[in-house]
Amino acid sequence: MALRKLKPTTAATRYYSIATFEEITKTTPEKSLLAKITKSGGRNNHGRVTSRHRGGGHKRRYRIIDFKRDNRNIEGTVASIEYDPNRSSYIALIHYVNGDKRYILAPNGLKVGTKIVASETADILTGNALPLRAIPVNTQVHNIELRPGKGGQIARSAGNFATVQAKEGRFVLLKFPSGEARNVLSECYATIGQLGNLDHENISYGKAGRSRWLGIRPYVRGVAMNPVDHPMGGGEGKTSGGGHPVSPWGQKAKGLKTRKHKKSSSQYIVKRRTK
Repeated sequence: MALRKLKPTTAATRYYSIATFEEITKTTPEKSLLAKITKSGGRNNHGRVTSRHRGGGHKRRYRIIDFKRDNRNIEGTVASIEYDPNRSSYIALIHYVNGDKRYILAPNGLKVGTKIVASETADILTGNALPLRAIPVNTQVHNIELRPGKGGQIARSAGNFATVQAKEGRFVLLKFPSGEARNVLSECYATIGQLGNLDHENISYGKAGRSRWLGIRPYVRGVAMNPVDHPMGGGEGKTSGGGHPVSPWGQKAKGLKTRKHKKSSSQYIVKRRTK
């Protein structure tokens, strides 16, 4: 994948960059694999905003992705590589020999016409899915399960992957680009390869309107507000000191641990991504 910069004919296009979409082979999605998306605008079932700065955006339809890869031992052929508005990675439409059609996350280098399979005895080729115990050390994998049969939960965004580091007993040690290392049950399935659309992280939106197309509403800094609106507001001129960064409701914004129910997952983390 590559990025294309526009000629600076306006103030916004001076900083604008977009993907070339050279890997995309089909622009219309498979109708049988579409579902409706209802937008929440960041509001819960009581109508209160629980996730700020969300709303608007272009209308989308959800592409049903096969994260489980449960069409086991059945060969499929890549029919097309498509854009998915709901995620950063591209998706691949697979036609199986039994007549089934599925979308999977498209790894880097997957081409139309390639044969793929999900099996314990599959070859170590890009796009094939195997249990971690059957994958050699130093292999890059993505769409990794945390519980056998639940479906892939880790390494699903553009350019992401994990590396199989070691195998010991019931567990396989995976290392991630962030530096984190964690044990995952060897029965969990993973897909070979690194996810495509590698340049996604280098895209520059260029203007505020492009964020609005994606459903991201404006974010106002706390220091730009008045004291009545935010704990960090007010002051003559710009105030750099005077307390730690906090949310509008006083909760610490940097470093405060808010995660609950971490016992079951954290015990498998061998090395954390933070020092």
